[in-house]
Amino acid sequence: MRVLITRPFDDAEALAGSLSRRGVQSVIEPLLTIEHIKGPKLDLDGVQALVMTSANGVRAFMARGSNRSLPVLAVGNATAAAARLGGFEKVQSASGDVGSLASLIIENLEADGGALLHAAGSKIAGDLSGLLKDAGFDYRREVLYKAHKVDQLSSVAVQALKAGIVSGVLFFSPRTASAFANLAIKAGLADACGNLTAFCLSQAVAGEADAIKWGRTVVAESPDQESLLAAVCET
Repeated sequence: MRVLITRPFDDAEALAGSLSRRGVQSVIEPLLTIEHIKGPKLDLDGVQALVMTSANGVRAFMARGSNRSLPVLAVGNATAAAARLGGFEKVQSASGDVGSLASLIIENLEADGGALLHAAGSKIAGDLSGLLKDAGFDYRREVLYKAHKVDQLSSVAVQALKAGIVSGVLFFSPRTASAFANLAIKAGLADACGNLTAFCLSQAVAGEADAIKWGRTVVAESPDQESLLAAVCET
């Protein structure tokens, strides 16, 4: 089995390795490029913990400072793994979505214990801010990176889709799924996707992917990378 990975390159490489260990080959086709926002070292005075909703947020935070002593609350296991790899020792994973992350924070931290700094991109999904502020937390969002959409599919991806070399496409975010659907239509590949499986992290992701017709749409049992990989291997 071979699948197309649409994640940004750094995430896609690690994901390809995980798939390979499970006997699944892959073609890497990043649909977003990541730009770190330059600036001074972050002010962490009064911050009790860091909130991470992507591995890109972890890497962008690391580019802006050397502090690795604060606890990290991560949305999922892949983000938590990136934090541990970056040298953070106190890392907890919500193994889910933004709602799961908010619950993890509320259950493990005190609202009056200090601010929460969210190392985020310019676009975020869900209402983490509202959930935490409703619980009395001082939530601070620091925009540390931008994700830019590519304007066309690569020739490698076009040929792989046309020739049926891949049997499925992996989607981890609504934005990426929407971008792929638009680019596939632009490249005249919408019909080719009718023979493929769209592997989606959540129903929200599937909703965007279904802008084009797929042979099959599979949604992960829970919104985390391990569940999505399991869905690929079980198909």
